[in-house]
Amino acid sequence: MTQQERTRERPFAEWAEYFEGNLARHERLDRTIPWGSISPLPAGHIAAIARSLQRFELGESGEGRGLRSKAARLGDPYHDTALALFVAEEQKHSALFGRALRRFGVGPLEAHWSDAVFVQLRRLMGLRTEVTLFLVAETVALEYFAALERSADPVLRGVARRVLTDEVEHIRFQVAQLQLGFAGTPAGLRMLAAAAAWVVAVGAATVVAIDHGPALRVGGVTPLAFWGRGLRHFRRAAAEAFGSGARRARPGVGAVAHPEPARDRTTPEAATHHRSAVAGSRHEPEAAAAHPEPSRRAA
Repeated sequence: MTQQERTRERPFAEWAEYFEGNLARHERLDRTIPWGSISPLPAGHIAAIARSLQRFELGESGEGRGLRSKAARLGDPYHDTALALFVAEEQKHSALFGRALRRFGVGPLEAHWSDAVFVQLRRLMGLRTEVTLFLVAETVALEYFAALERSADPVLRGVARRVLTDEVEHIRFQVAQLQLGFAGTPAGLRMLAAAAAWVVAVGAATVVAIDHGPALRVGGVTPLAFWGRGLRHFRRAAAEAFGSGARRARPGVGAVAHPEPARDRTTPEAATHHRSAVAGSRHEPEAAAAHPEPSRRAA
């Protein structure tokens, strides 16, 4: 059997291998984040970032039991393995945000209305809809982390680079799940699913732009610019996820890419730093704490 035939029969074997390979890369690169450095940000900027990170820390701390239970019905052990490792990477992101918050002297949130709404929607829906909600959340959030990567704080830059390199592949993974989930679905139903996803994406981008506006501005991005860029990322991912003729999403292969620095607000020095960081991170995504903090809730 050729590699192409094996890939068709076991479409998530590549993803399981990719996520397993990330474990070692994360441990190596997590050490590059300068946790002992002192933040150069003024108190007002720190407060804005901390309030924002609290919500992201809460959102990525779940155990994904509902998602994994739905996916188990597919009977694909490779998909089960990849999904479990994907959830573990999200928990590592939560641990990173928690550590950044402690550096600022701020504790985590126990609850937030936006996270509660997102979790309830996921629990009420089927697997394809739940994966679609993840796709919306992560494509919209790409520009948020790109803004953090342009901040003056070296820890925030390191955390953002680490998360961004993971999230780009997470989006491709979700596209791959939706491509398989909609295989054989008539074009009209695909269009309806895509339209519904667009409604959710516009709402999510609007909420983040308003709710996290002060933190976005710390990274030199206006809420309006964030809104437009976030929806462009979603448009590219949705075209592959819901399009019948799109190429199959694989690790490292897909329309979504690491966000580039904002040309309007980024200095030449910052842009040079960003390009060199991205060039290295595409080969070795950075990592989070080896042992994430325990989740406070189950997704």
